[in-house]
Amino acid sequence: MARPAVDVGALADGVRRGDRASVSRAITLVESSLPRHRASARALIGELTSLASKDVVRVGISGVPGVGKSTFIEALGARLTAAGHRVGVLAVDPSSVRTGGSVLGDKTRMATLAADHRAFIRPSPSAGTLGGVARATAQAMTVLEAAGYDVVLVETVGVGQSEVTVAGMVDTFLFLTLARTGDQLQGIKKGILEIADVVAVNKADGDRVVEASAAAKDLFAALRLVRSGDDWIPPVLTCSALTGEGIQEVWDRVVRHRDSLGEQGLAAKRAQQQLDFAWALVRDELEQRLRHSPGVAAIREQVRQEVLDGSLLATAAADRLLAAYDED
Repeated sequence: MARPAVDVGALADGVRRGDRASVSRAITLVESSLPRHRASARALIGELTSLASKDVVRVGISGVPGVGKSTFIEALGARLTAAGHRVGVLAVDPSSVRTGGSVLGDKTRMATLAADHRAFIRPSPSAGTLGGVARATAQAMTVLEAAGYDVVLVETVGVGQSEVTVAGMVDTFLFLTLARTGDQLQGIKKGILEIADVVAVNKADGDRVVEASAAAKDLFAALRLVRSGDDWIPPVLTCSALTGEGIQEVWDRVVRHRDSLGEQGLAAKRAQQQLDFAWALVRDELEQRLRHSPGVAAIREQVRQEVLDGSLLATAAADRLLAAYDED
């Protein structure tokens, strides 16, 4: 039995009203990779884009393993909702290899914030590709903004290049790290230092305060070298998501960074992000078409076997698959 077509108009109206069920359905739609859903998703985003406010604060958050991103986001989110903000959280999870779904379950790790009626938390599967992250997450942000959420936090898995992808969607990129004896610098990829706008050393509580302060000084010195010549040198702060100490100061620096861009700078940054997003959509769509190509499907298993048994080089396999796609 065929499922009914998506009523894009009714769904858009529900999102505009801030109806949580409609927001959930809309995000599910834009995350879907099914061809029939992708067309509906484009139509939905077309209706919602005009509602996205320039005043929405978009922040990407990443960090080293074990840094306590979820605890930090819950502590920050609680402060923001208490101050009158509506906060949307998109947690880009590693995808389940078997199902493609989110496997970290951030909603269960932010139980208090999830129960806050002024907050909306959505674990989003990364779908195994950066194109999937770009398409699903950027469009989910549009849904949240159209629903009236004025702060959107995007948490990345902190693995691979997803941080760079998310940094290309937000106004400010916040990197969380830990104080580590002797290896705090070695534990951070240089690429992160090149894209971070604000850095915070978390878990600066108890007997770790002095160590955290020392780590913050080392990191700031490193950033001055890596980012010399930049108009904005990322500040490095200490905080404790557990006690709440320093959380407000971190947020103040995030806002200060965004303000430093100026109205024209922010507009130019978002315009460039839209152009980059367009190319990301093109790459994602081409990959989807390749996957669903009848010509590719007809030879996929044969090519696979020949590559595995060593009778076909990877370069020749790629040429054969692309030729099959071009013939469709």
